Amino acid sequence: MPSLRTAWTPRGLAATALIGVLGLAACSSTESSASNNKGDPPATNSTTATASQLFGPACAGLPTSGPGSPAAIANEPVASAAAQSPALSTLVTAVTKAGLADTLNNAENITLFAPTNDAFAKVPQGTLDQVLADKQALTNILTYHVVGQRPADLDSGSLTTLQGGTVQTAKAGDTYTANDARVVCGNIQTRNATVHLIDTVLMPKG
Repeated sequence: MPSLRTAWTPRGLAATALIGVLGLAACSSTESSASNNKGDPPATNSTTATASQLFGPACAGLPTSGPGSPAAIANEPVASAAAQSPALSTLVTAVTKAGLADTLNNAENITLFAPTNDAFAKVPQGTLDQVLADKQALTNILTYHVVGQRPADLDSGSLTTLQGGTVQTAKAGDTYTANDARVVCGNIQTRNATVHLIDTVLMPKG
């Protein structure tokens, strides 16, 4: 079982090309936030990232019941929970190829910045295929998305990842970011992790 904490060493044109592509791939947009009252169901666009409620525009697309719903994954370990979400199928494929599923499932109290399929779609397919075939580079990229604490400060923080690098979080209006990625649905709870869906794949700095 591979270790979650490995030093990032870029390998070959795959990792280099991916860094270049993703450096241009970040996008930003503004979404309005919905107000929340006590007793109301969990909000899908809350501006309070430190609360236990879901927030962000993409939360409205989560299933309300059954596989992949917040209730269904709350008692599942994080990799198993991600496998229930069609929007995370590329991430699940990457985790499987890197052999990290069991490692993530057995980790305790982590935060995962989970790139959606739309985030991976920003990467040219050929480049993505190369990275998926390079286990070391893939492992370093994936572990850069995992923080060894739960919860993690999203308002303004420098979070050390299990890869060893840091992710900078910030809040601007109703938008939370991790590096250049926007959190499109945050505070999804699994048995051992808090998951924030993001719209861009994070890359460690060389």
